[in-house]
Amino acid sequence: MHKPTFPLAVVMQWRRLNNRWVDGAWEAWSVLPGERPDAAPSVLVEGHDLVQWLYPGFHLVLHRDEIAGYHFNVTAQNPRVFVLWREDGELGVPVEVTVSFDEASRWADGGASVDGVAMPAGIFAWIGGYVEENYRPEPEERVKPRSFKRPERHF
Repeated sequence: MHKPTFPLAVVMQWRRLNNRWVDGAWEAWSVLPGERPDAAPSVLVEGHDLVQWLYPGFHLVLHRDEIAGYHFNVTAQNPRVFVLWREDGELGVPVEVTVSFDEASRWADGGASVDGVAMPAGIFAWIGGYVEENYRPEPEERVKPRSFKRPERHF
């Protein structure tokens, strides 16, 4: 079965911290739409207090069972692309990307490093179209008041 995909690159940033125990911290900084499948990671900015690396070759892949997480994200005030990343030696390296709020929450609950970055307009339009076409809210189940339950079921 065909799954919609959107190519992108991830920008990871290291910045110096004013902290006596650690020199700096990595974070996912942004995502850039576009495909460069054969390109290697490269340095975009290199300074004393800041370094940014571009990691091309990522794809957002949409899964029907994550549709509620996509809907929650695109209807939020600040839609995000979530980046799962890890430290590899001295570098912060992206591993996977998603636009599902639920999937990103599961990653974070599992102890992984996950950052949400601003969703570019092109990705927003793409995922918004997918959500509009495929999302159907689950019907809310009516909860019966306690007074309508048999006495032995009150507890």
